[in-house]
Amino acid sequence: MRAQTLVLALIAAAIAAPATAGAPAGVWANPSNSVHVTFKRCGDDVMCGRVIWASEKAKADAERGSGERLIGTEMFRDFVEEAPGEWRGEVYIPDIDKTLSGTITRIDARTLRGEGCLFGSLGCQSQTWKRVK
Repeated sequence: MRAQTLVLALIAAAIAAPATAGAPAGVWANPSNSVHVTFKRCGDDVMCGRVIWASEKAKADAERGSGERLIGTEMFRDFVEEAPGEWRGEVYIPDIDKTLSGTITRIDARTLRGEGCLFGSLGCQSQTWKRVK
């Protein structure tokens, strides 16, 4: 389950993007629809994302890992646009109480692909997130 949460957080990292043209503003859901994230400007050309909804299982997993509540957690920090439609920042993973580097690529207006690695290029995973209507 921790690996799944890692992927979730890494993909969610992709959700937090800067408020520039084409930034994926709004609410996004992970592939299993167990976590919803919204993000806001948290500095010049920087976006941060907070969990606004989570399933009971996702909440319990986060509390076991970090001892923190999942709702309200800033999981996506300091995301900046590196190229059109591509962002990089830090992702906090409550299940394992770790922060790592993550990227997000905007596929289209309703789809994001997030990727992240636990150590360098090891333990890499990706997820596809969908915009919540």
